[in-house]
Amino acid sequence: MPRRHVAIVMPAYNESDGLEAFLTEIVAHVSPAVDKLSIVVVNDRSTDGTAELLASLGEAMPELIGITSVRNQGHGPTALAAYRAGLELNPDVVVHVDGDGQFLGQEFPRLIAAHEELGVDVLHGVRHGRMDPWYRQVITALVGAAVALAAGSRVPDVNTPLRVYRPSALRFLLALVPENASVPHVHFSLAEKRSGMGVAYARVRSIPRRGDSAHGTMWGKNRTAAFVPPKRLRAFISAAAREVWNVSLRPGAPARHGGVFSS
Repeated sequence: MPRRHVAIVMPAYNESDGLEAFLTEIVAHVSPAVDKLSIVVVNDRSTDGTAELLASLGEAMPELIGITSVRNQGHGPTALAAYRAGLELNPDVVVHVDGDGQFLGQEFPRLIAAHEELGVDVLHGVRHGRMDPWYRQVITALVGAAVALAAGSRVPDVNTPLRVYRPSALRFLLALVPENASVPHVHFSLAEKRSGMGVAYARVRSIPRRGDSAHGTMWGKNRTAAFVPPKRLRAFISAAAREVWNVSLRPGAPARHGGVFSS
C-alpha cells in the first residue's frame, strides 16, 4: 500500500465508553501502513465524557484532532462536518467511520489498499454479520431498494458508515448535499451512481457497538423496546424520507442533476 496521508473522519455522540479502545486500535493498524495519519473526531455535544476523553487522548495521540460542535446537530450534519474538517488537512485519502466502533481496526489498511489498487473514487465497506435490531436492517434493505430503483442498479449497503474517498470525489458530493442533511450517505450513494464515479465494494465484518453505545445512543437506551422501532427512530425515518425525496429524488432535486464527475 502506498505510504501517504490518510485522514480518518468520525462523528461521535456519547461514545466515551468505547471510543478510546476504537481509536487506539485504528492507530495501531493504520499508522505503520501510511506516511501520515490524521484522525478527526467531531463530538456532537455529547452529554457523557466524550469531550473530556478526546481532550485527554489528544495529549498522548498526536494523530487525533478533537472538535466539539457548537450545538447538537444529529448524526448526518456531524458526519458532514467531519468530512469538511478532514478535507481541510489536504489528505490523499479520506476514510469515514462512525464513532460507535462497529468495525475492527485491522480492516482499515485492507480497505485503504483496495481503494488504491482498484483506482476507484470511492470504496464502500459492505457490512456482514450485523448485530443491529431487525427493524434497522429492514430499513437499510428498503432504502437500498429505493436507491436501486432510482439509480438503475443496486448498492449493496446503501447507508454504510465505512467509506474511503478520493478528496476530489468527496468535494463533488459535499457540494450536492445541504449541510444539515440527516442521511448524507444515502444521497452520496445515489449521486455516486448517477455521476459516473468509480465505485467499489468490499465486505467487512460488523461487530456490536462498543461500550455503552451497545443499544445505539442516537435512539435512546430503552432496552425493553428492543424489538420495536423507538418513537424517535420512527419520526427520523419519516423526516429522512422527505429529505431524500426533496434533495435527491424529485424532478429538479439539486442532487439529482449534479452533473458528471470528472477526476
